[in-house]
Amino acid sequence: MHNHTWFLIFKTMRPRQWTKNLLVFAALIFSQNLSNLPMVSDATIAFIIFCLLSGSVYTLNDLLDVKQDRTHPKKSQRPLASGKLQPPIAIVSGSILVLLSLANAFWLNTNFGFIALGYFILQIAYSTALKHIVILDVLAVSIGFVLRAIAGAEVINVPISSWLLVCTILLALFLSLGKRRHEIILLEDNAADHRKILFEYSPALLDQMISVVTASTVVAYALYTMSAETIAKFQTDNLKYTIPFVLYGIFRYLYLIHQKSEGGSPEKILLNDRPLLINIILYLLTVWFFTYA
Repeated sequence: MHNHTWFLIFKTMRPRQWTKNLLVFAALIFSQNLSNLPMVSDATIAFIIFCLLSGSVYTLNDLLDVKQDRTHPKKSQRPLASGKLQPPIAIVSGSILVLLSLANAFWLNTNFGFIALGYFILQIAYSTALKHIVILDVLAVSIGFVLRAIAGAEVINVPISSWLLVCTILLALFLSLGKRRHEIILLEDNAADHRKILFEYSPALLDQMISVVTASTVVAYALYTMSAETIAKFQTDNLKYTIPFVLYGIFRYLYLIHQKSEGGSPEKILLNDRPLLINIILYLLTVWFFTYA
C-alpha cells in the first residue's frame, strides 16, 4: 500500500482520541508506583494496547456510520466518509488491529486481557445497538472510561478505589453529555438526520443532566480526597487542596461549551485549550507533591 493509504488508516484510528486511554495510568499514579519501572512498563504497554484496540473500534464506527457521517459538516471529512479510504482496506486493517491488540493484552496479563475483551464487546454493542437507545448511549461511553481505569489497575495488580471509579464515570458522563449538546447545537434541525438518537435529546434536557453530573462529580471527588480510606492510604489529608483545580477544570469546560460552542471533541479541547491544559498539569503536579514528595 502507498504511504498515503497508511496515513488514511492511521487517521481513521483517530489518534487524537487516544488521550482518553491515559486513564490507564490513573491506578499507577494514585497507587504511588510511578517509580516502579516494571509497573510503568506494563502500564505503558497497556496504554498502547488500548490505543490499538480503540483505533479498531473507531474504524468499525466509521464503517457503520459512513452514510450518516457524509451529512455531518465535520465528520464528512473523515477518510471513509469522504471516499478517500476504501471500505475493504478499512475492514482488513481494523481486523488486524483487533487481533493484534487482544492477543497482546492476554499475553501481558490474563485479567487485563479479559477486561480489554470486555471493553471491545461493549464498544461493539454500542456501535450496533446501544448508541440508538437514549441515556444508555452516554452510559455505555462512560463505562468504557471506567473499564480503562480498571484495566490500568489490573495490569499492575493493584486495587483501585471505588471513589476513583465513581469519579471516572461521572466525569465521563459530563464529557459525553457535553458532546451530545454540541452535536445538537451544531446540526440544529438536521441533528436527527445525522443520528436519530439526537432526536431524543434537547439542549434544555442535556443542560439539566449536565448540571446533575457536574455537581455529583465535584462532591464525589471532594469526598474521595477527604475519606478515611484515602487519608490512610496516602498518609495525608492534603489531597483536598486539589479540589480547586477540579472546580476550575469543570467550570472552564462549561465555559467552552456554553460560551464558545465547543465540546464536540473533548480530546481536541484538552490539547488546544491552554488554560485547561495548564490546569491539568498543575493538578497532576499538586497530586505528585502531596503523594510522592
